[in-house]
Amino acid sequence: MPTGSSGGQALFAEFTSRMGDYSRRRDYPALRGPSYLSVHLRFGTVSIRTLARAAHEAVLRGGADSASAATWLSELVWRDFYFMILHHHPRVAAGEAFHPAYDAIRWRDGETGERYFEAWRDAATGYPLVDAAMLQIRQSGYMHNRLRMVTASFLVKDLGVDWRRGEQYFADQLNDFDFAANNGGWQWAASTGCDAQPWFRIFNPVTQSEKFDPQGRFIRKYLPQLAGLPDKYVHAPWTAPEDVLLAAGVRLGENYPRPLVQHDVARKETLERYAVVKEWRRPEG
Repeated sequence: MPTGSSGGQALFAEFTSRMGDYSRRRDYPALRGPSYLSVHLRFGTVSIRTLARAAHEAVLRGGADSASAATWLSELVWRDFYFMILHHHPRVAAGEAFHPAYDAIRWRDGETGERYFEAWRDAATGYPLVDAAMLQIRQSGYMHNRLRMVTASFLVKDLGVDWRRGEQYFADQLNDFDFAANNGGWQWAASTGCDAQPWFRIFNPVTQSEKFDPQGRFIRKYLPQLAGLPDKYVHAPWTAPEDVLLAAGVRLGENYPRPLVQHDVARKETLERYAVVKEWRRPEG
């Protein structure tokens, strides 16, 4: 990635040439969809005002690029929105949920909680899209935005691990780490934030994979041991027949792990875990 102010300007110029495709491509990690300007925004080598002005002007011009420009502008606005939240609600900097009710949740801890967190951190969950994303952040210091949501949801709502542990790990790994945006993103995924997804909305890591990496291109880049699997099975190798696994050279439990948890079971446990929020809010009398 080009560095410094000149690098930021070059990257911005490159993105403006494909801004019209932003809405269509931004959620697919195998495609060149995002602007990749987050590191430059983090370190001030591009101006947020310059980017917002360019997006706004593209919206006003109308035409084929306007819808994508509006989408990109909304993403820039979210970044500043999280700055505002941190300013007016500094308690989130102390590790508190924006909505205090969610601090009553009992997260998975102890030996199991530690084992689950380590498997997530070490790209050993058995869910290819999650593991590929965790390898991306470890190897590059970057993670695609869609994958930040998928991996965060998986840690919190499939594994039941406290969102703060994931927030800290991302803080340690991301080159574009910014406290406000990182905290806002994790509280969104954990349903504890001001703008959060509903607590009963739980990403399915397999369907997310099928939708946003349909040919498994991103998965195969980071998990070459799965490269020989047909597209049908690369998102969930444990569903493949033995002969298909054998032909692809995949040995579950050896060169790729079996699923750490069953998503449908984990979903039920999460709904039970979050039920305390309803109890906390229940009026007396």
